[in-house]
Amino acid sequence: MSDTSPTLGDLALEVRSKNAGPFWVTVELFMRDEAGYAIVADEEFLDEAVVARLYDVPADGVRIFRIPSLHVVKISYPRPVSQGSLFDRDVHAGQHHVPLAVLVP
Repeated sequence: MSDTSPTLGDLALEVRSKNAGPFWVTVELFMRDEAGYAIVADEEFLDEAVVARLYDVPADGVRIFRIPSLHVVKISYPRPVSQGSLFDRDVHAGQHHVPLAVLVP
């Protein structure tokens, strides 16, 4: 058994991704408490550049919505290919949450 730092997935109630239309993906981080929310809402830790790097998308297309009253951060970004197109590997965008879920604060 190794001693590892907790990931965002460990700190969250749920991390999920879904389609936001055929050209966008939304990832949602539902944090357990204010402390976890403070980590993911911190622009020094998680910003458009980080999302762009994780998902290989342009930073100027990333949108981040911080909702403190719910301890939720929603992130939307353009899909690399349109939903259902020939090169789409996840038509429901159900696996796009993984890079954020395994991110270590």
